[in-house]
Amino acid sequence: MSAPSLAPPIAEPAPVATPDHPVHSSHHIHAYRNPSRKSSAASHLNDSDDATRVAPRYDEKTGNKSGGGSGEHSDRLSRTSSSPPGIGLYGGVSPGDRDAEMGLRAMRSREEEEAREIEAEKAGPDPYQVQFEPGENINPKNWSVLYRWFLTGIGSLLVLNSTFASSAPSGIVTDLMEYFTFSQEVAILTISLFVAGYCVGPLLWGPLSESYGRRPIFIIAFFCYTCFQLGCALSKNTASILIFRFLGGTFASAPLTNSGALLADIWDGKHRGTAMSWFALAPFAGPSIGPIVGGYIFVAGASWRWVFWTLTIFAGVCLFLVIAFIPETYAPKILANKAKRLRKETGDDRYWAPLEKNDTSFKGRVNDILLKPFIILAKEPMLQAVTLYMSFVYGVVYLLFEAFPFVFVQIHGFNMGENGLTFLGFFLGGVIAVILFITVFEPRYQKAARKRAPAPPTPETRLEFCVIAGVCLFVAMFWFGWTAYPSIHWISPVLAAGLLGIGTLGLFVSLFNYMVDVYLWSAASALAANTVCRSVFGAVFPLFATQMYKKLNVHWASSLLGFVALVCAPIPIVLIKFGPKLRARSKFSANRVAA
Repeated sequence: MSAPSLAPPIAEPAPVATPDHPVHSSHHIHAYRNPSRKSSAASHLNDSDDATRVAPRYDEKTGNKSGGGSGEHSDRLSRTSSSPPGIGLYGGVSPGDRDAEMGLRAMRSREEEEAREIEAEKAGPDPYQVQFEPGENINPKNWSVLYRWFLTGIGSLLVLNSTFASSAPSGIVTDLMEYFTFSQEVAILTISLFVAGYCVGPLLWGPLSESYGRRPIFIIAFFCYTCFQLGCALSKNTASILIFRFLGGTFASAPLTNSGALLADIWDGKHRGTAMSWFALAPFAGPSIGPIVGGYIFVAGASWRWVFWTLTIFAGVCLFLVIAFIPETYAPKILANKAKRLRKETGDDRYWAPLEKNDTSFKGRVNDILLKPFIILAKEPMLQAVTLYMSFVYGVVYLLFEAFPFVFVQIHGFNMGENGLTFLGFFLGGVIAVILFITVFEPRYQKAARKRAPAPPTPETRLEFCVIAGVCLFVAMFWFGWTAYPSIHWISPVLAAGLLGIGTLGLFVSLFNYMVDVYLWSAASALAANTVCRSVFGAVFPLFATQMYKKLNVHWASSLLGFVALVCAPIPIVLIKFGPKLRARSKFSANRVAA
């Protein structure tokens, strides 16, 4: 099923310090001039130029002002400021003079502010800015390795819980149809609407955790998620179970974004790859286990409600683990708490943390949460290609929950419990992909990093595994479809599912890392757009799966998916060849120099 956000962190990575642009930081907490401020200043100056004919333009590429040298600009400002009230720049009285004078005053104020910022940079970091001290134990990256692996395990369990809940009802579709007297398509909505919640959740939980911290968002989301699972178990009509499933998916999506962010909080770049690769198994383990549990509850003759009672109990256990064991790991929030403590202990209100300076206006939050992800998606061909590929594969994973019964129940005569066990082939393929990533491709990436040090390796280095994974995907789909005959042993389509697992996880691990490397400072927004699009595909694909497999039969329906996978397979090759040029032209890529 889902590989819902393997997501590397939704938190935006820190800027990289250079000799020309120093960043005063401790780990990834830093104080720096907002890079957007010069752009906004440039926009203001350009607007004023139309009104006054004297304002310089700001060149964003060179960082210089043009259209009037600084001396000329200052001279004109001084001449204008000495003009009598009511006299325009060119003599006489004009209706636009007042606006022109206001524009000039704003420019002078902006120049004075920039001068103060430059002096502040020369003076060094603010001594009252709260940062981590070397070796300080409140810094998550200084926690013991054993404890960090413990937190990684809990974060992975939360994701497994979420994805397990998305697929578990696939084993009780018949019971749901009988109890609620609705069609098979409506029964499938219990899966699709849960996944549709993944479209909404990532836009909320990631940004909220960057304002209020990981821990409170985990607690609130899992408490509500547990309540909605209880609501499903007690549902009496179609509307209630469908609504509770959608709301459950929305709150269950919190770990899909924030568990990955938790890993980014506690692991440094050198060790994060290994932790993330094992963490990536959780989104595949959950969907693989869900049909097994649901299928055997159906075979045992127990009520369909026991699937949701099981989900409620599992969610409650995870809520307890969050409350008892997960501390705050988001460093900006930890520093904000430290600043608050220092102000209280010392009585000095000058102590501050970077998080406290963030734009908390409604407009700023709407832009970051709702607009920026889709602005990047609309303007970035690299992100468009990656998102299209991942969304298709994500949809195929969810489609399998309808395809497997056609092969293993109708053709090979399995019951629903045995049908659920066939998903273990897909999961084991994911395990093999992780082992390949850790033992083969991650060492190659580290070798490339050492060769290019101190510069980072090119993002395209991440795509080697993706090329192989793409081949595995379309081969697996043809294999799965054309061995689905009663005369061919059932192990063959199971092995095909294993190859599909290798391709799916290999592709997701590679492309997630690629997106983070390419968009670095805008990675959170890029990943949010990617997650929403993938979730749409994951919610829609199961809705037409049954009709497609009925009308085309298993062989040609699987072949159709195989042909689409074949068309998508060259995408990583194209990115390897043209990626550097695309990055050089990108407005959002952190590495804009073609390598």
